[in-house]
Amino acid sequence: MTDIELKNLKDRLWHSADMLRASAHLAANKYGQPILGLIFLRYADVLFKQHKAEIDEEYNKYKGTRMEREYKDVAVEKCGFYLPECAYFDFINDAPDDAHKAVLVKEAMLAIEKENPRMEGVLPKEVYGQLVPEEEPELLSNIVRVFKDIPENISIDIFGQIYEYFLGNFALAEGQGGGAFYTPASVVQYMVEVLQPTTGDKKFLDPACGSGGMFVQAARYMHRHNASNEDMMHFRCYGVEKEPDTVKLAKMNILLNNIRGEIVEANSFYSDPHNALGQFDYVMANPPFNVDEVVVDKVIDDARFNTYGVPRNKSNSGKKSGDKKETVPNANYLWIGYFATALNDNGKAALVMANSASDAGGSELEIRKKMIEDGIISQMVTLPSNMFSTVTLPATLWFFNKQRTNRDEILFIDARNIFTQVDRAHRKFSDEQIKNLGIISRLYEGDSDAFWALVDEYKADGKQSEADWLLERFPDGKYQDVIGLCKVAKLDGEDGVIDQDYSLNAGRYVGVVIEDDGMTEDEFKETMKGLNADFSALNDEATELAKQIELNLKELWGE
Repeated sequence: MTDIELKNLKDRLWHSADMLRASAHLAANKYGQPILGLIFLRYADVLFKQHKAEIDEEYNKYKGTRMEREYKDVAVEKCGFYLPECAYFDFINDAPDDAHKAVLVKEAMLAIEKENPRMEGVLPKEVYGQLVPEEEPELLSNIVRVFKDIPENISIDIFGQIYEYFLGNFALAEGQGGGAFYTPASVVQYMVEVLQPTTGDKKFLDPACGSGGMFVQAARYMHRHNASNEDMMHFRCYGVEKEPDTVKLAKMNILLNNIRGEIVEANSFYSDPHNALGQFDYVMANPPFNVDEVVVDKVIDDARFNTYGVPRNKSNSGKKSGDKKETVPNANYLWIGYFATALNDNGKAALVMANSASDAGGSELEIRKKMIEDGIISQMVTLPSNMFSTVTLPATLWFFNKQRTNRDEILFIDARNIFTQVDRAHRKFSDEQIKNLGIISRLYEGDSDAFWALVDEYKADGKQSEADWLLERFPDGKYQDVIGLCKVAKLDGEDGVIDQDYSLNAGRYVGVVIEDDGMTEDEFKETMKGLNADFSALNDEATELAKQIELNLKELWGE
């Protein structure tokens, strides 16, 4: 399927959400549940059909012998699950256009959950009765037919992309509340581009996993870099999410993208279901910012948080009134410390954090000092504003790397002016912008071959302007500081990180570009003199005009 064909398919499928908005008896923030559930049903149907011939062959091979196996067991071995006939998409699609179709969808989802324990309680079974209103009983049938248009020879990776497309659109449609479960794909793709996760026996943690997008983009990165399904067998994702409905989205998402792992419903501040301390090869997360109701007593003795320090008010009294227990003033540094301590000796992490955390003072400054001096922070990137549905101000990406040897310096990148405008209120990174920002990290790590390979790729694809962007900034194919874009700052020394009061704000180090207008100093002086003369003349004209207007008004009123 070409990119254009996929875009057209996504647009046709998104029309189903428009149909719901027009007719279904659903609250505005509930459109996603039935649509994502139907995507899953169609996925299960297509995947099972793609394996059915193989399943039938294996089953019939031993049928009637002492080695005969249950058909269901063969299906689970070959396909990963068994799909009963009542869940076949054609069975549902071909049923009459009435309210009973909602019952059929519910029964199909119940059957899938029964045969696949991992999905128990995940599918939105109860909502479909609201999709057959009396005034338009055929509504559900019409939406089912839309998803029947998904070709049966489609790759499972494409299914995952469709699901992510819908998650992103629903997050945008729901606005301030809806985006909490979804981190824009282009931001996550850039985070993965910097981390470069590899296959093997690797463990991946996201303790604020939302709908599971971090896991999905990491898996896709590995597939793009020639990881086979067999390679991915050892990749395991471990997520924690406290919102029950979002847990369901995440479980469907990782199954749709053929990712192995476990999503647990829990509050990461008070629960550690994956025994995270020092266990993970990769941590990626976009946690909720500026949470201020975390009880100090529940985290103060937890090594996940206290290794670098727990944020406290100066009085050590936090938020409390009467018998209310002390709470942290801001949980941003609880998250930051948690991500750092979850890494094993070779671990890497990437996280989204509020911009304010880069310069936070008080107890947060003391925590930041410890982390900087420990050398775990490898890179800081300031993002453009309007990249998120729920955050309009710029956020910052923090990168940790316990493998690195140059622990006395930090790479700063200011990406605030690198973006593609989606609409008036939203921005994203283009594929080329992700590659261009990512290659800065590769150059910093000494990988000039990757730089020249990207330049050659752009030239071969007719993207000379992208090649020029890279060559103008790194003409020798080696890392160098670029004013307004990137800077490697030492911890010690003049204008170093310590000298800057341990700030991790990229703007303090990278600087700003002053455009060269090509004038000499004398030419600049003459130009300014000329502009000043013009300004004086305009002022004189304005004074004369004001007098003339005053005279005209007096004449008009006979004064």
